[in-house]
Amino acid sequence: MLIFFFYCILPHRFAPQVVIGPPGSGKTTYCNGMYQFLNGMERKTTIVNLDPANEILPYPTDISILELISLEDTMENLQLGPNGGIIYCMEYLADNMDWLEEKLKACGEDYIVFDCPGQVELYTHNDAMKRILTRLEKIGYRLCCVHLVDSHYCTDAAKFISVLLLSLKTMLQLELPHVNVLSKIDLVESYGRLPMSLDFYTNVADLSFLQYHLNQDPFMKRFQQLNEALCDLIEDFGLVGFETLCIQDKESVTKVVRAIDKAGGYVFGGLEEANESIFMTAMRAGSEWDSAVQDVQERYLDSDDTHEDLERFAREYKMDVDEKADMQKEDAEQPTEGKKRVAFAEGQ
Repeated sequence: MLIFFFYCILPHRFAPQVVIGPPGSGKTTYCNGMYQFLNGMERKTTIVNLDPANEILPYPTDISILELISLEDTMENLQLGPNGGIIYCMEYLADNMDWLEEKLKACGEDYIVFDCPGQVELYTHNDAMKRILTRLEKIGYRLCCVHLVDSHYCTDAAKFISVLLLSLKTMLQLELPHVNVLSKIDLVESYGRLPMSLDFYTNVADLSFLQYHLNQDPFMKRFQQLNEALCDLIEDFGLVGFETLCIQDKESVTKVVRAIDKAGGYVFGGLEEANESIFMTAMRAGSEWDSAVQDVQERYLDSDDTHEDLERFAREYKMDVDEKADMQKEDAEQPTEGKKRVAFAEGQ
């Protein structure tokens, strides 16, 4: 009932997308594709450029932070580097939100897509973006964060764990409905084969399987306990999962839009003329998730038995790790017998 009250009774504007992600993850390309797709389905869309370094835009926009402040001028006048300059620009916008609010009034009931900067500092420990988004929520915008991550990070276990930590920290920092997206999924295996099947990366189910692959690298094996602790931290929160996206594929874009609409509550505010049940509308297309991942696996990734062999090795490794952990626990509970067992093993 509280969810129903929040989404349907309180005044709101349709859920805008807040598009974030590291540099090179495809945010601007995503915004351009989303603009064409949403307007094509007669959902009038306006893109707001909040990236002060993004001077060449492939999409039309009536609102750009460049009208307020630009990275080039900031770097020149304040003698700052690129990262420091972008942080200054976003802090300046956070202190001058009246300008953005006035610009947004002209959008009326348009569906808004915010194209945001790629510097991860803005979403992990600096509070400028948090202040901007909080102010937008106060004036009635029901925001949904779309976090794009280049899918090629899945080909390296260490990089994928780093991506998971970044996604988790961003979710905790911004405190918004959140959809994590593996972008450029059609190019993922051009960087190398995935160690596991695709649903392992989208579900983020059991990260202990990655320990096997990490320990194949002599350098990473030195940090086995650290890697295990990081994986346990991510699993304990249980928040991170991924959608997949190929921006040139209409079916792929449709599935991402459905996930965003459901997470941000657009489905609650956009009941159709058939007067559907609000909860039936909210759950629409939710049961297709598993088959969608399998479809992407078959379309863009090789479907031989290599993944099954790698997963079998990983499971055997996990069983071995669990068995050793049980033995250590027993030894701790019975130290005398543990010492005898160690002495016997050394004698052999």
